[in-house]
Amino acid sequence: MREYIGADRIEGPLVIAEGYGKAAYGELMEVHAADSVRLGQVITTGEKIAISELWGDTAGLQPHELLLRFCGETFHTGVSREMLGRIFNGLGAPRDGLPPPLAEMRLEMYGAPLNPTARAHPQHFIETGISAIDGMNTVVRGQKLPIFSGAGLPHNELAAQIALQARIAEEGEKFAVVFVALGVSHDTASYFQQRFEESGLLGRTALFLNLADESPLERIVTPRVALSLAEFLAFDHGYHVLVLITNVTNYAEALREISSRRNEVPGRKAYPSYLYSDLASIFERCGRVHGRPGSVTQIPILTMPGDDITHPVPDLTGYITEGQIVLSRALHREGIYPPIDVLPSLSRLMKNGIGQGGTRADHPSLAAQLYASYARVQEVRAISVVIGETALTPADRAYLEFGKAFETRFVGQAAGQGRFIGETLDIGWEVLSLLPAAELTRISEEDLRQHYSGKLESRVRDD
Repeated sequence: MREYIGADRIEGPLVIAEGYGKAAYGELMEVHAADSVRLGQVITTGEKIAISELWGDTAGLQPHELLLRFCGETFHTGVSREMLGRIFNGLGAPRDGLPPPLAEMRLEMYGAPLNPTARAHPQHFIETGISAIDGMNTVVRGQKLPIFSGAGLPHNELAAQIALQARIAEEGEKFAVVFVALGVSHDTASYFQQRFEESGLLGRTALFLNLADESPLERIVTPRVALSLAEFLAFDHGYHVLVLITNVTNYAEALREISSRRNEVPGRKAYPSYLYSDLASIFERCGRVHGRPGSVTQIPILTMPGDDITHPVPDLTGYITEGQIVLSRALHREGIYPPIDVLPSLSRLMKNGIGQGGTRADHPSLAAQLYASYARVQEVRAISVVIGETALTPADRAYLEFGKAFETRFVGQAAGQGRFIGETLDIGWEVLSLLPAAELTRISEEDLRQHYSGKLESRVRDD
């Protein structure tokens, strides 16, 4: 640990020491004033200068009165199983007014590199209680599956609902949720805190809240502190951990702001050129490890500025993750909650967690048929705009009826209502039964006889 007496100047959150050239990039720094100690991180270093950004404001600090203490290491966070049931700020300090939990281990916030050969393939089903996810875009343990939203859509409500309803099928297995809110308003933070406290499920959850008026640098640290806890619970104590992070776009905005302060050459829309690798350093901290029972699963939530899915943040996120859940503004306007658009949504690892021995034997074919039938609904709706609904064939009119039922009964469910997977699949069969059996080309005869409630005699047989 090295010390430097007196900063040369303070510019906003930046503390500049022009006569100090021994700092390392990313090094943790303590700023000692007469009445406080504040933490910061070195963001620029040279032979005769060190520029650090504080995790907090610099109000009341006098440059010549400061003692700068360079710690010789990056930020480490204490982690413990006692952190479940607690609420923290972005740096892992208690926000609930209780004493700090006793740390079982101190971990470097960037995590330890994991040998790719040690990774086990994601498998087994995580039930979210949301039919459009469980039935059509199933989450698998060890997967990273983002939710793409837009301004004004109920992604915060959906994130909280998933966190509260999520469960695994195996009895005796340990399950935990790490919930991370980045750059949220005080009202939103209060909403999250109230939802978890009133649910009675806070005991299995660690809640990290980074507020919009707090340091952008703290926003960069918050998901890494939370993921350090998730990795500790999963790989040291065998928990299956679900990590929800909202809003990743706020994280990217903070990264862009810090990059601008460093005078780095900007990339697309002024985001730093390393945005892809930086996001990957967060999203890739999940999975399963050979020989260890736990797992880390991520559901990051991000908003698309202007509902533009080609914006750099969702665009790069899609390259890193294994699919996406897309929220629809059109469904939201119709009062459907959650407004999940199943056609552009995709879970690439869904097949690893469903079917016989996972959810139910009919699940894969049912999901495929629901998807194909709903895609046909969009075509029929476009045709009906041109020729009118009365000119449609009976089969096409059945598709319109199916589409409405699919959106209101299968996709739509009450806020706070959780469905078991069996209930989700049964509702899927109910809405499919509005279509003639001849249209259900992706369903086997055996599944039709067992689950279909329409007229089987209309089925066209290949034999």
